[in-house]
Formats: sequence, structure tokens, C-alpha cells
Amino acid sequence: MHMLTSSFYVRTTAAFLAAIILAGCKEETAQQALPKVFVSQPLAREVTGWDGFTGRFEATDTVDVRARVSGLIERVAFRDGAIVKKGDLLFVIDPRPYQAEVTQAEGRLADAQSRLQLADVELGRAKVLIRSEATTTSILDQREQAHRGAQAAVTTAAGALARAQLDLEFTDVHAPISGRISRKLVSEGNLVAGGDASATQLTTIVSIDPIDVYFDIDEESYLRYGRLAAAGKRASAGNVGSEVEIVLPDDATPPRKGILDFVENRLDKSTGTLRGRARLANPDHTLNPGQFARVLIVGDTAHRALLVPDSAITTDATERVLHVLDKDDRIASHSIELGRVFDGLREIKSGLEASDRVVIDGIQRAQVGDKVAPKLKLFSVSSASAESRQ
Repeated sequence: MHMLTSSFYVRTTAAFLAAIILAGCKEETAQQALPKVFVSQPLAREVTGWDGFTGRFEATDTVDVRARVSGLIERVAFRDGAIVKKGDLLFVIDPRPYQAEVTQAEGRLADAQSRLQLADVELGRAKVLIRSEATTTSILDQREQAHRGAQAAVTTAAGALARAQLDLEFTDVHAPISGRISRKLVSEGNLVAGGDASATQLTTIVSIDPIDVYFDIDEESYLRYGRLAAAGKRASAGNVGSEVEIVLPDDATPPRKGILDFVENRLDKSTGTLRGRARLANPDHTLNPGQFARVLIVGDTAHRALLVPDSAITTDATERVLHVLDKDDRIASHSIELGRVFDGLREIKSGLEASDRVVIDGIQRAQVGDKVAPKLKLFSVSSASAESRQ
């Protein structure tokens, strides 16, 4: 009897273990039959949205250097394309004719001063004689008139001398501003005309430190900036005084910083754009007028955003959607509103919660409502780049 009981116990236990193993195999097989998808929660972080516009560098100041006196170019004192400082000597016009004018003007002034001294003496003598009634009042009047005429002659001669000295000074042509000079337009030995705006142009100088970059803001962006300003998220639609970033076409160097210092007072009705200007330092002189650049200005203020890979977003009919998992690991579809791209991650403005499990890969293996086998797959964005640059 004892042997029969033991045998029964062994058979029962074996059958129970076999049932457990079979059930486990069935459950594992069922799990293996579920579509496998990769999921992750959205990345929440502080971001700032930047808008990009194509711009072109222009000189802050441009001067056409012209001759102020006529004469023969005696010397060119600069190298074509060099950096010059304000006051540097550029050209020398033959000064000898103007030196002669100065000498003549000095002689005329000395003569006038001598005549004034004589008139002063004669006027003093007439005043003495009139008191002793040794002369008439008409003589005194004549002496006073001659004295005034001599004074006027001295003033005229002094003015002529100052003008002659000024013309002599103008024979040395100096740089009116600091910057990069162009090539010489007139060589030594050529005659140039001076005097007014039609005078001979000798060269051109453009300032390059600081330097300006002009760009055009489209009307849609300008309206959006206006709404942000009305909401108190921006100082004004133009946002003059704010910092901008300037990116060169090759992107080989980090963005340069500048200040938005001017926005036009009206839109160009032919293009629907608003002209803006940013000014930035250029101490290494690597930026030159005429170059293209990308100007980045703040489009959205810093805010908390939910980010997902742009590849996880799909289109359903006419709307953008994300696929997420419910608590039962079933696929659900959420309609979303897209924001900006931040280094490959798309901001989701609405339709997504921070706790949602977003399907970022494998959605082609399942449909909405299907139960799936989720696998965690993390993604991130470089901590050094938290701004969109479009």
C-alpha cells in the first residue's frame, strides 16, 4: 500500500510540473508572437527657438576719398587693399603752387597790417589836432574812415592767408576714417581736379570693425513677433537691442554675437519684408562687406518643451500623429501640434504628455489597437545645443 501511494505521488508531481512548464512555454510563445516596438518617454528640457534669415554684410561707414585741391599727384602713400587708420597719409598733391599762394598771402597781410599802423597813427594825430582846433572835423572823419578801411583790409588779407594755408594743407590727403582701403584710382604723375563733389575720386575706404549685416524679415514672422510682444514675451515686434547670432555659410566657426540695432519703419510693399540690421565686432578683419551670412534672432522665448525624434511622427490623413502605448501596452494614436526642430528632435506643442510612452521605432509592425511587446530605447540631444536654428 505504501509503495502504491509513493508511485501515485511521483506521477502527480510530474504531471503538475509538466503542466507548469507547458503553460510557461505557451505564455512565452504568446509573448514572442506580439509585435515588438521600441518606446521612450519624450525628452523634457528648456529650449529657445531661433529664426534664421539670409543677410549680407555691409560697411558701417563708406567714404569716397576725393581731391580737395587740384594739382599733380606727387606720391601715393598706401598699399592697395591695406588696413588704414584715421589720419594716415594717402596721397600727396604737388604743394609748391599752394606754398607760393601762402607766401603771397603772407605778404599781402603784412602790407595791410602796415597800412593799418599808419592809419592808426594818423587817426591819433587828428584826434589831438581837433582838440586844439588845429584841424577840421571833416579831416577827422576822413582819418577814421581810412582807419576802418585799413582794419578791413587786414581782416581780408588774414582770411586769404588762412584759405591759402588750408589749400596747402589739403595737398596732403589723409584717411578720413579707419578701415580697409581700395586700390588707387589715380597714379603718380596724373593731374586731379579738386573742390566739390565732382572732384576726382582717388580711392574708397570702408570701415570693417564694427561691421553691419542687413537682412529681411518675412511678414509672417513679423506678425508672430507682434503677437509675442502683445503677450509680453518680447520687448517689441522688432526687438531692437536684442542679441543675435551670425553664422557664416561654411559653418566652420562658432556663431558670432551681434546686436540688433535697427529695424526699418515700414515693410517693403514689393517683397513683403522688413529690413533689419545687426552690428557686430570684427577685430580680426575676417568679415568683409558683400559677404553672405545667416542671421539668427530669437523667435520664441525660452520655455519648457517636450521633444521626440522627428522620425517618430507620422501623417494620418491631413494631421500629424504620434503613436503611444496605453496602460495595457496597446497602440493608440494622438493628434499633435508640431513645434520647432531642436537638433533632430521635434517639439510637440500639444497632444502629448511627459509620461506618455512614445513608439519611436517598429510602428510598421502593428496597428492602432494592437497589443505589442514594448522595448525601452532612450534618445537624447547634446546638452550644448538647446536652441533651434532654422
